[in-house]
Amino acid sequence: PAQAIEGIAYFTVSELLQNVSKHARATRASVDVWRSADRLMLQVTDNGRGGASMDGGTGMSGLAERLGAVDGLFVLDSPAGGPTTVTAELPWRDRESEKSAVGPRTA
Repeated sequence: PAQAIEGIAYFTVSELLQNVSKHARATRASVDVWRSADRLMLQVTDNGRGGASMDGGTGMSGLAERLGAVDGLFVLDSPAGGPTTVTAELPWRDRESEKSAVGPRTA
């Protein structure tokens, strides 16, 4: 994907895994990444205690805002008792398209 989309994806997964390690009391987490048509899909799942919410601080809501700013989606499923699954979608933009949009570089 384009570097900007790749960066947002990396940051999102990194923050979600940090949340798992700090709050979930999980013994296992998984990350799945795939492309579906014109979307980059991310899913982070853990077997922790659940109960994560969008209003429990700035973490989850901040991630949702960051994805929303680029036409992405952020879906949190975290019932009390677990497990927690976060699915994120980002628009797929090819790295090559990104380069051509900038134009040729001259020295």
